[in-house]
This record gives sequence, structure tokens and C-alpha cells, in this order.
Amino acid sequence: MNSFSRRRRPTAAVLISLAVATGVTACGSGSGSSGTKGADSGTYTVWDPYPQFAKGSAWTNLLDKCGTEAGVKAKRTGFDTSDLTNKALLAAQQGNSPDILIVDNPVVSTLAEAGVLTTTDDNKLDTSKVDPNLLAAGQSGGKTYGTPIGANTLALYYNKKVLKEAGVDITSVKDWASLTAALEKVKKAGKKGITFSAIGTEEGSFQFLPWFWGAGAKLTQLDSAQGQSALSLWKDWLKGGYAPNSVLNNTQTTSWQEFATGDYAFAENGTWQLANAKKAGFDYGVLPIPGASGGSAAAPTGGEFVTLPVQDDTGRYTTAQKLATCLTSTQNLYDTDTTLSYVAPTSEVQDKQVAANAELKPWVDAVKAAKGRTSDDLGTKYPKISEQMWKAVQSALSGSKSPKDALTDAQSAVK
Repeated sequence: MNSFSRRRRPTAAVLISLAVATGVTACGSGSGSSGTKGADSGTYTVWDPYPQFAKGSAWTNLLDKCGTEAGVKAKRTGFDTSDLTNKALLAAQQGNSPDILIVDNPVVSTLAEAGVLTTTDDNKLDTSKVDPNLLAAGQSGGKTYGTPIGANTLALYYNKKVLKEAGVDITSVKDWASLTAALEKVKKAGKKGITFSAIGTEEGSFQFLPWFWGAGAKLTQLDSAQGQSALSLWKDWLKGGYAPNSVLNNTQTTSWQEFATGDYAFAENGTWQLANAKKAGFDYGVLPIPGASGGSAAAPTGGEFVTLPVQDDTGRYTTAQKLATCLTSTQNLYDTDTTLSYVAPTSEVQDKQVAANAELKPWVDAVKAAKGRTSDDLGTKYPKISEQMWKAVQSALSGSKSPKDALTDAQSAVK
């Protein structure tokens, strides 16, 4: 029998102070109606950020199947990603948390700090097969608070025709210098270089992080020489005409739309664009984002964690654990991550994905090099750091500050 100590419920102040910038994933938008736990002990509630999946979809069928296998009914409610965090905090305050809560990975540390979630030591979820770099996104204070259901990340899509006409061999692109040289050739050939999102939101930070980390910079020191080199790279691309000024306002969606015109050689974007890439009408490839001196840069992970919130009735944990284990079993991970266009969090399932679709190989490589935004035990410090990062990017690319001054001011603001 599992035993748990009661954790504090988050106060109203906690609800306000722990609002975070949520991650950028492949999830669709929408809203779900509030779901509450039924009086019937044979009904277990599941909240997820997938409102795009209606009753009868592969996802809801899986939830029903896992409920049946656990001998209970799974009552599911889908919420918009941005709405789910506040709903979860409020439910915890009221003592009415769902049995299973699936949340964007940067939110895990927020909910953990608020005392909303049980640890894997408590709930006995087996995370032994999960890639450590992906599991780290759900860790805080030396504890693990769930298990990833899948991951997405960023890489470089490239237009094979544009590169061929510019005389660029994609195998030559191995680091920042060779990538910039390729962009120069593309521009001379009369085409456009690279598009990305540098908007002043979490999306901008999300897209800047591979270059920041690829330079060897750390989020605890935004104004390091390495961080400055990453921001200078983007600044120089705009100055040289290799990237458009529209990146300042581009979301990942509008950036993709630019690439889809067929005029750009490269676009930084995610696994969630794979279906659109196949509809674009031109041959494309995918390249992991290179580090400054070569190798694959660590890109940030998107994707969700399956967590078990704290319950007043601790007897519910055993069945909740069975539901979570079912959702993240090898076969179910494969099916779910195929539906979500995610890379699985375990090598075993990743191998199955690549065997079924060789085009996923560069994405698996990118995910293996990826890093959680709240890793390095940043936890709830990340949102403030991220906000100052995207402000610095905006300042530098708009020309209002130098990359050095922008990041120096950002670091001062974080402190």
C-alpha cells in the first residue's frame, strides 16, 4: 500500500506568483469544459492539453482502454495548454485535483513547487527507460515528478532545390561558419537564406536557445561571451540580409509560412511541421541545428509529462499509477507519439519509430541532444530568465542595443 504525506495546498498568492510561460509544442488550440472527479470511486479523472482530440479519436480510445485494463472508467477533459496550468493550481487549492494530469514540461516544476504533484518515489512510476535528458525536464530539487509522454524539438528544415541552385552541399554544413557560408551562397544566387521566430514571447526564447546553448552558454549567465556570440550570430544574419527583418515578429507558424513559399534555403522549426513539410510541394531535408564549433546543439524540448497530483484519498494512487503506466507503455507510447508527431522518450520506442519512418532519424538525433528549459534545477526561475532573454533578442535584432549591452541588461534584470 502506498503512503503519502499530505502536501500544502497552494494559496491564492501562489496561484498568481507561479504563473509561468508555457512551452511551445505541437498541441492544437481550443478549450475544454472543466472536469471534476465523480463521487464514484470507479471513475478516474484525466486532464490533458489535447483538446483537438474528440471522443472516438486514437487518444481518447487509448484512455478508455487503459481505464478498462485498470478496472475503472477514465473521465477525460482536454484543455488549452495555456489554460491548464491555472486550472490545475486552482483544483489543487480546492482539493479537487484530477487523478492524472498531463502538462507541458516547463510547468512541472511550477506545480511541484506549489505542492501539487507526487514524486515518482511516492507514486512508483517507472522511469528507468526514459532518456535522462528528457526526464530532467520533470525534475526539481533532486526529485522527479512524472514521466514524459513524448518530446518535440527544433531542427533546420532545408529546401534541396534552393541549395542545389546555390551550389551548397548540405553535408558541408557542420557548424556556424559553414552554415553562414551556405547562407552567403544562397543570397548571391538570388534566393533567401534562413527564417526563424525571434518574437518577444516564449517562442522567441525557445528558438534562440539552440544557438545560445550551441555556443556553450548557460541560462544562469545570460551575458557570457558565449551568449553574446549567439546573439551576434543572429544579428549578423539580419545585417547581412541572410535572414529577414520579419523574424522580429514571426511566430513559429508565420516563420513556417515564409519557408513554405519555396524561396528560403533554411527554416528553424519543429517536428510538428512534418505534415506541412510534406504538403509544401518541394523536396526538403532536416538537419540538427549545429553547435558553434560543430556537432548537434542542444535544442529545447517540448512535449508533455504524465503526472499524478496529490489526493486527499491516498488510496487512489495505486490505480492512478496503473493508468499512467498504461499510457506510457512501449506500444502505447509508439502509437501516441505517432499521433502527436512526437519523438518517443525511450530509445526502444525511438528505434521503432525510425524503423517505420526513416525521415524521423534526424529528429531522434535532435531529441537525444535536446535539453529541458527548466533543467539544471532552474525550475520556476526559468520564466523570468526566458523573458529577459527574448527582450534581449528583440533589442539586439531591432538595433536598439548591441548584443553585449542587451544581454548585460538582461542579466542585471534577472538578478
